[in-house]
Amino acid sequence: MSAVLTCSVCGEQYESNEPRWRCHCGGYLSLEYIAHFDKEAIMRGPASLWRYADALPIDDADRAVTLGEGFTPLLQAQGPWGKAYLKADYMMPTGSYKDRGTTVMLTQLCQWDIHELIEDSSGNAGASVAAYSAVANIAANIFIPAYTSAGKAAQIALYGAKLTKVEGSREDTTKAAEAAAEQTFYASHNWSPWFVHGVKTLAYEIWEQLGWKAPSSVIVPVGNGSLVLGLAQGFTDLMAAREIKHLPKIYAVQTAACDPLAKAFAQGLDQPVLVNKSKTMAEGIASALPVKGDAVLRAVRASGGRIITVEEEEILQGVKGLAATGFYVEPTSGVVAAGLAKLRRLGVIAADEMPVMELTGSGLKATDKLVELFHI
Repeated sequence: MSAVLTCSVCGEQYESNEPRWRCHCGGYLSLEYIAHFDKEAIMRGPASLWRYADALPIDDADRAVTLGEGFTPLLQAQGPWGKAYLKADYMMPTGSYKDRGTTVMLTQLCQWDIHELIEDSSGNAGASVAAYSAVANIAANIFIPAYTSAGKAAQIALYGAKLTKVEGSREDTTKAAEAAAEQTFYASHNWSPWFVHGVKTLAYEIWEQLGWKAPSSVIVPVGNGSLVLGLAQGFTDLMAAREIKHLPKIYAVQTAACDPLAKAFAQGLDQPVLVNKSKTMAEGIASALPVKGDAVLRAVRASGGRIITVEEEEILQGVKGLAATGFYVEPTSGVVAAGLAKLRRLGVIAADEMPVMELTGSGLKATDKLVELFHI
């Protein structure tokens, strides 16, 4: 198998058998792949996302770089947001959903025979890439903002990656990583199409765990948008294979402190709006310049969903509400509970509807931030 990569800007196409992270024109690349589903084979497969190997664009899944990620619990809980399914993706090997994308991306990098990489991250993706690079024996150079939670920084360093803390904004971190990547392969989770194909397994798991059915809707936090794009790809795959009858609505939630996608969605625009972001506890989604923002906007609109914002106090209450029901998550995950509560108040999601809330990162990663926020 040799999948074809297509540029989002100029339409140039490339074979996937050579290392490449973007088009020569600077545009991001998408990867088209026909997914196959055999329910009996899936149920016989490993208790990880690699049970869906036939739906992943990987030549040799037997040589996957894996830590047993995926197949996280889908639980029911009732709180200030009403009653909903909660997808506990913070119960991944490195404590965040990013392991979904990383396992597929690193597997592809190994098949390209990459021995060293650069990644920039607000924390979770950096920790994930550091861990899987250790498994794959790839030298990882991880760039993070200096303000990143201490728990995430410690993870990255202990996995053996070279850690660089960059003063300034998340965007400053990206610039520093891109400059360094002139000499080393840039394995950016925000650019990699393989990362999106890993995240799409979230849709497959929800489908399987709901008895091979699609949910009415899924609520996710959104910064650069890998969750939105992964869900859109996964549910589209299932529709194309006639495994589901409708596309679930995707509701994406941003912090009002950094809302380039929400502003664009509200104004009917095709590209993210330039914003002056302010400090937020939801550090994982504080992305003012989402690389694939146009694709995120298209995906949400195609699903019939919407992009909304929540305030810092709402996020705080979201974290507390989740903790009160037994789910200890980082503030970025708190936006999901806050977002669903807001969607209920607005009448967008009915009181008797059972949406899925995606819980992205463990609270253990952000202990220093949570201690400060809650004055513990």
